[in-house]
Amino acid sequence: MAGKSRSAMMEETRAKLIGAARKAFADKGFAAASMDDLTAAVGLTRGALYHNFGDKLGLLAAVVAEIDGEMADQAKQAAEDQGSVWDRLEAQGVAYVRLALDPEVQRIVLRDGPAFLGDPSRWPSQSACLDDTCQMLAEAQAAGLMQPVEIEPAARLLNGAALNAALWVAASPDPEQALPGAVGALRCLVNGFRAG
Repeated sequence: MAGKSRSAMMEETRAKLIGAARKAFADKGFAAASMDDLTAAVGLTRGALYHNFGDKLGLLAAVVAEIDGEMADQAKQAAEDQGSVWDRLEAQGVAYVRLALDPEVQRIVLRDGPAFLGDPSRWPSQSACLDDTCQMLAEAQAAGLMQPVEIEPAARLLNGAALNAALWVAASPDPEQALPGAVGALRCLVNGFRAG
């Protein structure tokens, strides 16, 4: 049996580090997670971390991108079974906000991510969400179902509202109690773009 290619070994190393970091960041938080502990947990060294991610912050960015991408996929899946474009937009936004109840999402993406990586709306993983929202709004506008507003600003407003609602829920003293209000407000905002 042939050995693994260099690129396959590098990808395996990256996956191991991201997996270990997800666990460490979820359990202890980014600041308290030890690079030595998380690399040792998967039989690697700090050198592997530096080679693949530059530093601990680069590793956090990779972990956040992975989890945020999973969140976007789950939100998109929630929208697939819905009939109208408005139902899809609403389902996608609500699913994203509901993910703020997940402890891993709360700690890594919605607390540590913004604290250490800056404005979440500028993360590359948010671009896919924006593209999906733009497509749905373009569909609504083409069918004459949307207020006469520009698509991109409307999409940015809706995505920003879902993101900020998720951030607020995650930071609330009682996220379960905060969720219904956030979801209700988001639904009103989405439906405010409907024509007539």
